[in-house]
Amino acid sequence: MPLTFARVAPILMLIGSNIFMTFAWYGHLKVHNRPLWLIICVSWGIAFFEYCLAVPANRIGEQAYSPAELKTMQEVITLSVFAVFSVTYLGERLTLNHALGFGFIAIGALFVFKGPF
Repeated sequence: MPLTFARVAPILMLIGSNIFMTFAWYGHLKVHNRPLWLIICVSWGIAFFEYCLAVPANRIGEQAYSPAELKTMQEVITLSVFAVFSVTYLGERLTLNHALGFGFIAIGALFVFKGPF
């Protein structure tokens, strides 16, 4: 299977989209001295850029992937981006339970893409 624009672009765009999404949803957890309404408005502003990448990623990706594959890809990317964000930005620790849970999700993704059924 050749690396075409329709196969590669959605992956890169979903990574970018998920970086914006993660900051929109969780970046404010380090900001405690602002009113909630302002946090919501800023989060919506950040989420706009998430949509600007996610929607075309799925449109382009539909040429090479099924909707189930696109959704699975998005979930795995979301968890990967969040794991890095959680450690680097929020200062959280990843535990064995996190690694095992992610491993099970990755196995599920493998079934979606290359399952025996």
